[in-house]
Amino acid sequence: MVKLLVSACLLGQKVRYDGNDNLQTHARLQALVAAGQVVVICPEMAGGLNTPRDPAEIEPGASAKDVIEGKAKIFTIHHADVTAEYVAGAYKALALAEQHQVRVAILKARSPSCGSQEIYDGHFSRHVISGMGVTAALLRQHGIQVFDETQMDEAIDATEL
Repeated sequence: MVKLLVSACLLGQKVRYDGNDNLQTHARLQALVAAGQVVVICPEMAGGLNTPRDPAEIEPGASAKDVIEGKAKIFTIHHADVTAEYVAGAYKALALAEQHQVRVAILKARSPSCGSQEIYDGHFSRHVISGMGVTAALLRQHGIQVFDETQMDEAIDATEL
């Protein structure tokens, strides 16, 4: 059985930094959930962060790859270094994906952990730039296709190939 890794917030778990969720009611996704084909994780929570928590962003000018390689950090809006938690959560997501032989993930857009196309610029200005979050980048480095909630059909189609 092909399984799909999905961000917990997209399935209605209140694990976002602000204590809310981003529930997706997409019919095909919900059918996969009902069929037991979805593996759920919140990398931030898996890495040891609480909910709610301060918003965090990858430092300006750095990439997720830089964070994974120890060349950059992730800071909260109050300047707390949460790099270790984000990296630990990314590796836990990877381990879970490998355990379940996941080839495709749907992760939360723009997150410093889960963003697969865009992330915030590191200035807490709400300005979005091209880039990936730490978990998305690590999964991709290990051959897992990563999509966000705007690409549900594309992601689910990829599981059927």
